[in-house]
Amino acid sequence: MKKIRFMNTAFRDGFQSCYGARVKTEDFIPALKAAVEAGIDYFEIGGGARFQSLYFYCQQDAFDMMDECRKAVGPDVELQTLARGANVVGLVSQSRDIIDLHAKLFKKHGVTTIRNFDALNDVRNLSYSGKCIHSHGLKHQVSVSMMGLPPGLDNEYAHSPQFYADSLKKILDEKIPFDSVCFKDASGTATPKVVFDTIKKARKMLPAATKIVMHTHSTAGMAESCYMAAIEAGADTIDLSMSPVSGGTCQPDILTVWHMLKGTDYTLDVDYEKILIAEDVFEKCMAKYFKPPESEKVSPLITLSPMPGGALTANTQMMRDVNCLHLYPEVIKQMREVVERGGFGTSVTPVSQFYFQQAFANVMSMQNGKDKWDKIVADYGKMVLGYFGHTPAEPDPEIVRLASKQLGMEPTKEDVHDINDRNPALGVKPATQKLKDAGLEVNEENVFIVATCGDKGVAFLKGDKPLGIRYIDEKPAEQKQAAAQATPQESASPASTETYSVTVNGNTYQVTVGPGGATQVSQPVQATQSQAPQPSPQATAAKTDVRAPMPGNVIKVIVDVGDQVRSGDTLIILEAMKMETEVKSTVAGKVAEVMVKQGISVAADEVMLVISN
Repeated sequence: MKKIRFMNTAFRDGFQSCYGARVKTEDFIPALKAAVEAGIDYFEIGGGARFQSLYFYCQQDAFDMMDECRKAVGPDVELQTLARGANVVGLVSQSRDIIDLHAKLFKKHGVTTIRNFDALNDVRNLSYSGKCIHSHGLKHQVSVSMMGLPPGLDNEYAHSPQFYADSLKKILDEKIPFDSVCFKDASGTATPKVVFDTIKKARKMLPAATKIVMHTHSTAGMAESCYMAAIEAGADTIDLSMSPVSGGTCQPDILTVWHMLKGTDYTLDVDYEKILIAEDVFEKCMAKYFKPPESEKVSPLITLSPMPGGALTANTQMMRDVNCLHLYPEVIKQMREVVERGGFGTSVTPVSQFYFQQAFANVMSMQNGKDKWDKIVADYGKMVLGYFGHTPAEPDPEIVRLASKQLGMEPTKEDVHDINDRNPALGVKPATQKLKDAGLEVNEENVFIVATCGDKGVAFLKGDKPLGIRYIDEKPAEQKQAAAQATPQESASPASTETYSVTVNGNTYQVTVGPGGATQVSQPVQATQSQAPQPSPQATAAKTDVRAPMPGNVIKVIVDVGDQVRSGDTLIILEAMKMETEVKSTVAGKVAEVMVKQGISVAADEVMLVISN
């Protein structure tokens, strides 16, 4: 009987998929110890969103968290983290010196293995990072990123078993050192047949001793079937989780798969009763955390998107915070076209965020009576232009043209490492200078924090640590903090009364939204000769309203009233869909009004500031 090894993902992917990665270290350490006592010897404990989120929302240092985990499990348990190739543990791709520093520091802080993936399966993005991981004495688990294509998309090669086999061949040809190979399906949309055929091909290509790992999510309801297909095709290891963060948007439960393998030629070789005890401890540890209901569901819509479990709840929580969750199904539907025209990059961080942002922008454009592709979101545009690497298929030429025009950037085939090494804002030197300018200690950990977390990293190190954990029956702490600091006008909450003017088929209505979402709509206001149509408030001869391109949290207001700005200047930075979005001026002029401040949430199309032309 073949023993199937598994990695317990509860303490990284589980936290990301179910709680937006916002969990404090001291709350889960007892559960981690209980899992070790139950006989589990392989855990995912960091990287991915569980790096930045600790600084952004949890008031904690990720390196301290890794140290605590190593202390809790002892010296012999394997601890694994997740890295995004050239992006390492951030959402922005990095220069070579930061990529190397990532591997050095994670080794120093108790990590055994790093799973290294690239959303575009561009071997260049895996090569340098993989060599750094290996050279610093870590195990390198190189990954091929997978997903199932939404129905109706005309591409027979991208995300086929042959495409994945060709991606693995490029890794082998590049001679990237690795200890194991993972096939990573973050959205849980690859079918069992594709999984089986892919791993069959991989097993023939790899030395017999090479361990093959399969990773998927339960979001679309196919995870157990895909794991069975992977095991029968020759996979050695799978990823599993524990209640309360198993199933739904995360991985299947350890006990579910233990039961699934009964009567077969395979076993997990675990003590069922001990795992039950560990899960009970974990349930108690997580009892105070708010878990959005969509994180526990199987969603057939995911086969249309495909939206990773680790990003789904972060996006829906953000939409819930700013009262636009009703748009979520339409955004998911729009992702089908966004994936196809963007070149079929795998829907996993950061590309999943690019897809979601562009799909949301398309929905908002249509709602405002504009062309669906009126606005190309910056990171989606950079992706189709080649600034994150080669996409699996060529992007739609029209989308490339629009992106080039709107962003003022030419398409490129250059290695992203070379691009980033030339960027004066990236690397050890600029991060060091930021630390010095802020009067902070310069050490390798602080340099890496600032390089990957930007101004938020500086704020954390200076002691400005906003808390953004969602507990049961509580608002996010950052919302409460902002509401306490804001004026009554600024802190309008979902329970306040708001009045909007809405024009439908030429008729204008006054729509009042009150507590609990109660809505009152006036009779249409008839335009008279004295009420001739006025110029759009979006842009008049006297002023231009700068509106939020999508819902999100204001993390930085760069300008003040009276500042002179030029067209293209960055005015405000929003955090939306796990990404930072720069809101730029489309005109030159003087800032006349600023309606927002750092820490508050804004709705899509909300006026944030006004520029006098």
